[in-house]
Amino acid sequence: MTAKPDHLTFDISGMTCASCSARVEKVLARQPGVSEARVNLALERADIEGDSLDPDNLASAIGKAGFGAVLRRDDFAAARQADEAQAAARRAEERQTLARLVVSAILTLPIVIGMLPMMTGLGQAWISPLWQAILATGVMAISGSRFWHEALGALRGGSANMAVLVSLGTGAAYAWSMWVLISQWGDPHAGHGGMASHLHFEAAAVVLTLIMLGKYLEARAKSGAAGALRALGRLQPDTADLKTLNGTIRTVPVERLTAGDIIIVKPGARVAADGVIVAGLSSLDEAMVTGESMPVARGPGDAVITGTTNADGVLEVEVRAVGADTRLARMTRLVEEAQSGQAPVQKLVDRISAVFVPVILVIAAITLAGWLLLGADFETAMVAAVAVLVIACPCALGLATPTALVAGTGAAAKAGILIRDIETLERATDITAIAFDKTGTLTEGSPEVAALYPAEKGGETELLRLAAMVETGSEHPLARAILTRAERSGVPIVPATDIRAVPGRGLEGHDGDTLIQVGSQRFLTEAGVETQDLEDAISASGPGTLAWVAAGGKALGAILLADAIRLEAASALSNLNNRGLATVMLTGDNQATARAIADQAGVSDVRAGLLPNEKLDAIRGLAASTGGHVAFVGDGLNDAPALAAANLGIAMAGGADAAREAAAITLMRPDLRLVPASLNVAAKTRRTIRQNLGWAFIYNVIGVPLAAFGILPPVFAGAAMAFSSVSVVANSALMARWRPELDGR
Repeated sequence: MTAKPDHLTFDISGMTCASCSARVEKVLARQPGVSEARVNLALERADIEGDSLDPDNLASAIGKAGFGAVLRRDDFAAARQADEAQAAARRAEERQTLARLVVSAILTLPIVIGMLPMMTGLGQAWISPLWQAILATGVMAISGSRFWHEALGALRGGSANMAVLVSLGTGAAYAWSMWVLISQWGDPHAGHGGMASHLHFEAAAVVLTLIMLGKYLEARAKSGAAGALRALGRLQPDTADLKTLNGTIRTVPVERLTAGDIIIVKPGARVAADGVIVAGLSSLDEAMVTGESMPVARGPGDAVITGTTNADGVLEVEVRAVGADTRLARMTRLVEEAQSGQAPVQKLVDRISAVFVPVILVIAAITLAGWLLLGADFETAMVAAVAVLVIACPCALGLATPTALVAGTGAAAKAGILIRDIETLERATDITAIAFDKTGTLTEGSPEVAALYPAEKGGETELLRLAAMVETGSEHPLARAILTRAERSGVPIVPATDIRAVPGRGLEGHDGDTLIQVGSQRFLTEAGVETQDLEDAISASGPGTLAWVAAGGKALGAILLADAIRLEAASALSNLNNRGLATVMLTGDNQATARAIADQAGVSDVRAGLLPNEKLDAIRGLAASTGGHVAFVGDGLNDAPALAAANLGIAMAGGADAAREAAAITLMRPDLRLVPASLNVAAKTRRTIRQNLGWAFIYNVIGVPLAAFGILPPVFAGAAMAFSSVSVVANSALMARWRPELDGR
């Protein structure tokens, strides 16, 4: 059966350098229905977009190009199994590479020691040409065979990669040395010393050993850089303890769970699905999902997240989401999408890599011919050409961007910062102004009723009853506060009929034939309700949000709701202000309340009473006035347009789904200090990418001419080539150790 989705992902095996990934991209781009193909060398993955895609045809095309391809299934469990299988294959390859390295090093060491006197000009070689040949042949068989196999696969696929360069370089040095050994064997005039000076067995053996060392270190570093994504996948338990209808407990695979099931989470166990606690008290370790370092107290009514660890008590959890619908699965997909993206600069690198190996082959041929035309003997010309082939490896170029991207987004995810794509990293480093919503963003988002202002004396209960009737149709924090106060006051709550939300204004519904309206003063005024008589009595109210209530076209009063500022808000805003960023509050609340919160947080520019479309205009105006890019931080449904319109949208944890979908960065816990931290990790990741590309280009720009002019012998060229890849990947691996600086709380 052939599926034809619009998006396919393949795990690719056999890629060794940037020219390999460029080759796979080129092959895929030529296939029917493919509109875009992105190949990530660090993740060894291909993401393909198009219409009516045929997985079998695409896998066959990749196979003909000399690489392996395994299709990834869409469901979360299958993706997790694929990740584990890929990780196991990488570990097996790592062990095999280490074994080849150890054997090659053991065989190479005697050659190097034996040739040391001659290489340093202190005397004759201590090792005979025959032993050099025997030991070098062992190295060629153990390590060289790997590169020959990869080179033949690439050539069969119509491309040339790093393995081709290594095979040609080391093969030429080895073949020349064998020819000298055989042709001069038994010649009494040659002698061991004279013959040894024309042998380059040590170059072939040392180059292969050094490159194998580089491959091993590179594999270790790549594995570490991608560790965050694998760690996320491992958080999902394989089984869950399901409470059956008759009260018995049985262990079932998580794939069998459905919404409404009750699962038991014992101390030390991981939560198997997103849900709500129905019984039990405990503390949950949410560090790997939200980045929160301390366990969080949870009890009945609290939501729990897949992959978090139960610290002490036994919990009964009603399942709300499983598999691909869980918060963990969505988080994993976001990280995968970010890590499989390409920076704009990487597209240029890919174009260079696609022609890099053929260009180097031409340079090597020119080097050989040039030395011969200048009167040098064939051996001298051959050694210079071999050095060019050996040092010019495109591995570092191909790994520069993806390894930094994988490490940076992985480290951010561990800290509770989800970055949607590579373009987000680019935009985050160009921000000049940052705007904040108020309720649920700068404030805790858990307001309480602070005061009731009825139009008639003794009308508090009726005011609260009518407001609660309409607010049953809303999930807004202000609505929950009114409903909570009504419940505590013993006010009967009967939901209104025909409840309708008026965006940016409030809600309205019917109590029988009577229209009830709850919202801003502007809402009532626009509806023709007179509020003037109440304004004087309410003008002395403290800071907070006023929810005005009207019934049958008459104002019944207002309810004051107050929301505390987040503890870390002042620290986060101080950090942003110290960077020179313009900070602004955009809120639909009244000016007095907005100014009170802004003063506590340290926001100088306050724009209150805004509707959702007016927030959009404010963001565009900020971009024009600051001459740069604007970020917006919000959490509510009405923030979604502003989050989408901003150059960088940042959604707070616990906010509306629409807000998270519209945002480029999602904070997995409601901590404003993660806002400057997200800008930090973006800047550090982009800086690491540029450092890596700098290293890669410097090695080749300097190394190739030195090799061509005979200044850099093959042995040192091999060491430089190996070190170039290792330095790039190691520099990226340092990114994986990034942690946010969360001070001031």
